[in-house]
Order: sequence, then structure tokens, then C-alpha cells
Amino acid sequence: MSVSYRLERTARPLLGAPTLDESQRSVVDHPGGPLLVLAGPGTGKTTTLVEAVVDRIDGRGLQPDQVLVLTFSRKAAEELRNRITGRLGRTSSHLMSSTFHSFCYGLVRQWQPAELYSAPLRLLSAPEQDVKLRELLAHSRGSGKATWPPALEQALRTRGFAREVHAVLARARELGMEPADLAQVGSDSDRLEWVAAGAFMAEYLEVLDFEGALDYAELVHRAVLLAEGPEVREQLRRQFQAVFVDEYQDTDPMQVRLLQAIAGDGRDLVVVGDPDQSIYAFRGADVRGILDFPTEFRHADRRRADVVALSTTRRFGERLLTASRRIAGGIGVQGAIGADTFRAFRNPAAAPGEFGPGRAEVFTFSSSGAEADHIADILRRAHLEDDIPWTEMAVLVRSGVTSIPGLRRSLVAAGVPVEVAGDEVPLRAEPAVQPLLAALRGAVDLDAMSAEAARMLLTSPLGDLDAAEVRKLGRRLRRADRLKHDRLPLSSGELLRSALVDPSLLDGLDDSVAARAGKLARLLHRAHGVLASGGPAEEALWGLWSGTTWPYRLRGAVERGAGAARAADRDLDAICALFEVAAQAEEKHGHRGALVFIEEVEAQQIPADTLADRGVRGDAVRLLTAHRSKGLEWRLVAVAGVQQGSWPDLRRRGSVLQADRLGADGLVDSLTAKAMMAEERRLFYVAVTRARQRLVVTAVASPEADGDQPSRLLDDLGLPARHLPGRPLRPMSLPGLVAELRRVAADPTQRQPLRGAAAARLARLVGEEIGGQSLAPGADPANWWGLRPRTTNDTPLRPADAPLRLSASGLEAVLSCPLRWFLAKEAAGETARTTALGFGSVIHALADHMSKDDVVDKEQVLRLLDDVWGQLRFDSPWIAARERCEAEAAIDRLFAWHGSRPGRSYVGSEVDFDIEIPLEGRERVAVKGRIDRVERDTEGRVVIVDFKTSKNAPTGKSVTQNPQLGLYQLVVGHNGLASRCGSAAEPGGAELVQLRVDSGGLPKVQVQSPQAADESGRKPVEVQLISATATVRAEQFDATVNDHCKRCEFNRMCPAQQRSKTVLS
Repeated sequence: MSVSYRLERTARPLLGAPTLDESQRSVVDHPGGPLLVLAGPGTGKTTTLVEAVVDRIDGRGLQPDQVLVLTFSRKAAEELRNRITGRLGRTSSHLMSSTFHSFCYGLVRQWQPAELYSAPLRLLSAPEQDVKLRELLAHSRGSGKATWPPALEQALRTRGFAREVHAVLARARELGMEPADLAQVGSDSDRLEWVAAGAFMAEYLEVLDFEGALDYAELVHRAVLLAEGPEVREQLRRQFQAVFVDEYQDTDPMQVRLLQAIAGDGRDLVVVGDPDQSIYAFRGADVRGILDFPTEFRHADRRRADVVALSTTRRFGERLLTASRRIAGGIGVQGAIGADTFRAFRNPAAAPGEFGPGRAEVFTFSSSGAEADHIADILRRAHLEDDIPWTEMAVLVRSGVTSIPGLRRSLVAAGVPVEVAGDEVPLRAEPAVQPLLAALRGAVDLDAMSAEAARMLLTSPLGDLDAAEVRKLGRRLRRADRLKHDRLPLSSGELLRSALVDPSLLDGLDDSVAARAGKLARLLHRAHGVLASGGPAEEALWGLWSGTTWPYRLRGAVERGAGAARAADRDLDAICALFEVAAQAEEKHGHRGALVFIEEVEAQQIPADTLADRGVRGDAVRLLTAHRSKGLEWRLVAVAGVQQGSWPDLRRRGSVLQADRLGADGLVDSLTAKAMMAEERRLFYVAVTRARQRLVVTAVASPEADGDQPSRLLDDLGLPARHLPGRPLRPMSLPGLVAELRRVAADPTQRQPLRGAAAARLARLVGEEIGGQSLAPGADPANWWGLRPRTTNDTPLRPADAPLRLSASGLEAVLSCPLRWFLAKEAAGETARTTALGFGSVIHALADHMSKDDVVDKEQVLRLLDDVWGQLRFDSPWIAARERCEAEAAIDRLFAWHGSRPGRSYVGSEVDFDIEIPLEGRERVAVKGRIDRVERDTEGRVVIVDFKTSKNAPTGKSVTQNPQLGLYQLVVGHNGLASRCGSAAEPGGAELVQLRVDSGGLPKVQVQSPQAADESGRKPVEVQLISATATVRAEQFDATVNDHCKRCEFNRMCPAQQRSKTVLS
């Protein structure tokens, strides 16, 4: 018996007509001709646009293919199409609802001569264009068509210069310029860099034509040239009787020209937009486009275009509306729009809504970590107490690349489910992509792998070791290396690297840690074999990925659900995107080598569609940029990181090629600070108008004089800022609940019934599981550190039969606070390098250069400072400017100090030493270090000079006992500088030169005289060495209160501080 199937289309539900207000109805009933609709946030612009399209088709008899609807994102175009077909009650494949770029692509494909392209045109994504520009710029140095000014030769290979070139080329195309036009403008305005850019543009376009590719600016340019031709223009005007444009404020000049070609003859053209939400100037959008629409698009009888302002917002209540009005009031601009209409646009009425007047708040915090914790607390309380779904909440930031990764980690750690759009950050920045790229790079050349890369791979999901296991493996490798070789053992990092290069080093280490490390090493070798035999990067990547348990762990996380599933989904999306890019690279470029592929991915500074938004999975808070939030809304919105220096970001976007000064007829004025401020204020306006019920705006108000401070934009809201010190006392999360229950259950001052109730709830939590795993492992007393027996390590911290190795700074650290020394140096808990350390390194390098080269030209030193200053990172521009002034002042003092050294002769700078010094009994200490400067006095004695760049000088008494200076003098006395000073050198004292502390135009100099022995025959520094050595040997690392406590990174957990408690407290 045969079976036949018949497919029937599911009938699309007919959507009822919405209730329109008077202003919306006037748009729908517009008799024809050009019309500008000013639509503020929540005023129903999309609904109005849909009803106007439906009216043209159902009410005025147009066919769907006679209507053109244009917008700026695929998602918006799809939503418009679905809503229009839903209202029409039928599906129409002929309704043209698309993005500008999609429409342009179709236009070029339809009308471009077929013989020009043997295959369909391929659009370059933004990262692909970025890489292509860098390749051509690197090629153009010496062999390309463009002759760049000599001053720019060194910049051609940099990513920053590629971005500037991209901006110039895009700007030229927006203005309708050809390469020759750009070169001519450069010649006329005496801008040689634009002349070179014109030649480069010609070469760039030739390469793209050869490859059958287009970038987005070139696509629109070619579509406009076609549309302006008489034949195509006539056909387009004959086809489209009504044209609708959403988000018109985002158009650039070329898109306006396209509309002129299609509907510039006075036909039915309805554009909807909001000049206060024009936030894409960096993409070429010009707010003047919407403001000048009434004069640029006229009726057939040359009357100005009509203008209507939608009069009622339905998104939020009166309080949120008032806050948004205050921000909009500072934006200004009216253009060709009538005053009454513009006033009505800026002052819509708030329709009564389900959330009442709304709620707007401003909070400041003492640190970015506290800010993230409080935002998480606000979100959790809103979810649990106010019953707001996670999907109805969002956190918005100014910059995705700098802000989103840290905030995502903090929110997830606090138990807040988070969803981040895949194109908010470049693919290379995805946590799941980084270890795969690092492993692929290591497989290309195993011998070139660094110790840092090896450690990262071992602790990545590929190696699946934690930090403690890596330290344990490193100790075992050191022990094996010491037994095998008659020399000092290599460092743990070097041995870990060697184990991945040569897996035989792991033989004999029979445990799961060594087994996992060996498995990773073999995977790297197999991948190396694939690449060495000419295999593609995609194949090597697949071997690295599929040869581990990582895929199974991710699948298990997905099955468990909740936060683990969301994180796993994100990782899988990123990994799939990486394989997709690898496959595309193979198709487009063939076997060009894994390193080329890695460099292309790592060079992508721009987020792209490789991780395009795939919808929100489950119930999660959206974390995204303010730019991306446009057109969206949530019940609760937190606008985070509104800091001075970053929002508003008033930095010049193009400092070298100055694309913003390129005009069709020559140079134009630079974008003023006022115009940039207006753009930043519009972006802030977009962010705060996403909230329907509650708006929370946050910033850091650091107590430090040079710390982060809130932005001036907070003042525009007209709301009092409430400062919340520290972090939430009790986070509203499961870990927070467990911590509170544990505190009450263990507190003998609490009433017994209360302690019993807390213990009962802990016992209940212990029994709860999800997916076979404990819901709250911290509730189980078996996991409480304070109840476990004290552990000891049979292996001493430092080998007893070897000299104890200490540096001069390490000696001082052990003496001031043994616990801090242990946590920072031995436990590797030291925080990342700070700006202050970077400042000091730069000044020390300049001082060394001045000494060795006998530099007397201060301008030369300042030029050297310029060369390296840009590599330092500062929290805000004003801090960078202040520190730059401090650096110049320090250099002035250094020059003055150099000229005031009578009776001193130079011996050397950055002088290394490495010697062993005998102490009591058989104890020896190995000291190694580097001295800033060594001199001789008039008596031939050796004097040590130590440059300091701290803002505060120590007291005179502490200088006389300074261990670092004392140790340097002891090194001299033990012939540690014999290669420079001779074998019988006599210490002549030491000096601290405080370069940031002024003393009559000179740096403050603090002297430590030559140390004399006491009654026992020991010098003070020898007593200090004996004490420090005994502390380290005994492994008694006690916390000691001293002047450095307030700057200690461990003070929050320090048992010597009153605000801190130990685990057992």
C-alpha cells in the first residue's frame, strides 16, 4: 500500500488592528508625498509604520511588491515583515522588507553586468575587511602603489593605522568619491597622507574585484551609482509606489542618495526616526540627515516635506519620562523642523501603564568590583522580591570589549543568569576560543612554546588541571629533575613547558594529574603532525577539541541546566564559530598555514556575525552595549560604568589621517568637542530610555584622589546619587544564604532555637541535588575548612640542603610582613602589574639610558618618553595627563641631580649581582638582584644609588635600617660587584633618590651611612638576614601590621586587621 503526503501551509493568525492615537492616525492617513515622522522612545513608531504599510495595500490598492520597507538590521526587517503579513492575514513573498545593505546587494546582483563576476559577489565581514586592509598595508610598504609619507612608514603594519585607513576609505565612499577624487583633495589641501590613501584605495578595490568581494561601503556606493542611472532609476520608481524607512536617523549620505534616486520625485515616502537616538556617527550616520529631511525631500510641487511628531509614549511612566527629558534637553538641535513640531516631539505625554510612574535611581560605589556585586544584588532582589523575569532585565555598558567580559564573570559568579550577544566581542576574546588558538599555535612549533603558554594550556579546559594540581605537578617535576641532573633544578614553569614538548618527562609520575598532562602533550604532538604534513588548521583544531573530555563536560553542563547550561551554550557557540571561520579560511585561501589563520583571528579587533545573535536561550539577563540596545526594552535596566573619561568618550577617533576632516570639496572643520559630547549624550539617552519600570544608573566614585569618578552625564538625570560603601552585606543568592545560615549556626551568642533552625535548613540544603550534583556543597559541614584537621606539608618550602634564595626586595617584604610575602611570592597571589609599577619601569629605563649614554639633551629623553608612554594603561585620560606631567617633573629632577654630583664618579647602572653570603652555622643565603646605579666617592668607596618613584618618601629612621640598601652594601663588602669595582671594594653608603619628591628643584636624597657591626660583630643587615632566613625556614608566616597595610592586596583577608577574620573566627 503506497502512502502519500500532502503539505499544507499553516494559516497565519490574523492580527487585529491596534488602537492608534491622533498623531499615529495622521501618519496612516497621510495622503501622499514625503513625510517625516518624529518618534521618541516608546511612542509606537513600529506599530505606526506597520499600519501605514497595511493601509497602502489594503486601503489604497497597492500590491505588496509595490511597497519597499527599509531598515537597519536583519532582525528589525524580519519583525516588520512578520507584523505586516500578520496584519494583512496572508503571506506575501513579494513584500520587500529588508536592510539597506540587503537591498543594495540585490540591486547590484540584478543590474551589474554579469560578465564582471564569474561567481556571486561575496560581502566582507568587518573583521575580514580589517585583516585584508592590514595585509595590503603591509604589502604596500615598498612594493605597493601607494607612497606613504616617511613619517607613517613604521605605522603601516599596525592595527591602529589599518583602522584609520578604513575610516578614510569608508568616508570617501560615503561622500561618493573615487580614488582619484580622494587623491586630488589630498593634493589640493596639502595632505600627502590622503594622496597616498587615494592610491591605496585604488589598489584595495582592484584586489577586491579580483577576489569577487565587496565591503559594505563599496556595496552601497555601487548600488547608488546604478540607481542614479536613468534606466535603473526609472525601473525602481515604476516598481515602488510607496517607500517606508525605519530608523532614518541612522542613514549616511550615500543611503540618502539612494532614497533620492528611488523616491526623490515627491512620491509617497514615509521615514520614521528620532534625532535624539542618532548614535552611529562612527559608521557614517549624520544626524543632519533627519533634521534636514523636510528641505531635502520635497513634494512634487516643491513644498517642504510634512512632519508629524508622535505624541504619546507607552513605554514608561512620568518619572522615567522626566529623567529622559532632562537628558534630551541637553542635546539641542532642531534643523529644518518647525519649532512647534519639535517641541511636541521632545515633550510627549506618558500614557497610563501597568507599571505606574516608574522608578529611577543613581548609585555610586567605591570600586568596580563592588559595583558589579551590587548590580547582581539589585537584579536578584528584583527577580525574587518583585517577580521580574530574568528576560525582562538588562545591563547596558558603553564598551563591550572592555566592560562586558568582567561584568559577565561577576554576574555569573553571583548566580545571575546572563546572556551576551555573540557579536558584542571579537571571536578571539571568547574564553572558549583562547585555549584552542593557544594550543594550535603551540602545535605549529612546539619548541617555541613559552612557559606561560604551557601553564595556560594545562589549566584550560583542554588540560583540565586546576592551579593547585599544576603546582603539584611542577614540584614533582622539579624533584625528578634534581635527582636526574647534578645542577640547580629548572623552574617549575620551564619544566611544565618541557613536559608538553617531551611527554617522556612525565614517565614514572603515576597519578591522574600527570596522566591528564600527558594526554594534552600527545594531543599537541598529533596536531603538530597534521600541520607538518600540510594538513589544514581546521583538521588540527578538530583533533585538539575532540581528543579531550571537554565536549562531554559541556554536554553534561547543558543537561544540568541553569547557569552551567548557559555558559556551555556560549562556549559551544564560540567553538562552532571558530570552526566555521577555519573552514571559510580553507575555502577562500587554501593551505596558507595555521599561523596565518591564527593571526587572522587574533587580528580581528571588530565583533562580527560569526557569533551572530541566536536569540536568548531560556531565562537570562541581557548584557549588551548601549549601541546594541537601541530598539529594545526591558522592565528593569541597569546602565553600568558611567565614568568620567569613558562615558562621555571624547577622544578623537582618528588622530593621524583625520577622516572626519575629509569633505567632498576639501578640508572641513574637525568634529568639535560639543558635537562629540552631543553624540555621547544621545547614546546615554538611548540607554536610559530602554527601561519600562525601573532604571538604575551606576558608577564608581573612588575614595582615591586618582581613582575613577562618576561622569558628568549623571548630573543630566537630575537625580541624587546614593553612595553604597563596600559590597552587599548579604548577597541574595544561594551562596549568600548558606553563608548567613552558617554564621548563625556557628555563633554562640545567638539563641539556641535560632541556631537550631539555621542548622536544620543547612541540613535540608545538603540533601538537595540537581543532575546528581549537590545544590549547595557549602552547606555540608564536611566541606567547611574550619572543621578539617590542620594539614602539613612534608616537603619544605625551600630545600634545607640548598642556600636560601632571597632578593633585596624579598628581604624587605619578609621583614615587614611574612604573610604578605608568602601570599604574593610563594603562593603567586600577587595582583597584576599596576600603573605605578609601569611608571617606575619607564623612569628607571630612562635613568639607565641617561647614565650609560651620558645623555645631556633633555629633549632626547622626552622623545624616548613619548615612544613608550602610549604603552602604559591608565584608568582615564586625565590620570594619564597628570602622570605624564609627573614623569616630566621627575625627569627634570633627574637632570638636575645628574648635574649636582661633585666628588662622585660613575661606575655603572643596572648592575647585576648573584652571590652567596654565609650566615650563622652552615646557613647560607643566595642573593640576586640589580642595582640602579653604582658610584665611587672621593675616597674610592663604592656608593649605591637606588631610584624611587613613589609619591611618599620613608622616614629618616627607616632609611637607616632599610634592608634593601643594607643588603646592597653587604653585597659590595662580599665582593659581589668585583667585576665592576674590584675585589677589595669598600662600601661607602647608599642613597634613596626620590624622583617624585621635590627638594628645591632636586629629588629628595635619603642617605644610609656605611653599616657598622654591633657588639656581636654583626651588621644590622646581617641580623635582618638571619631573622628573615629563620622565618622562611620555620615556615611561620605571621601577619604584621605596618605602613604598607593600606596598600596591601590581601588586607581584606588579613588576620591582623580588625575588619578581617580568619576561616576559624
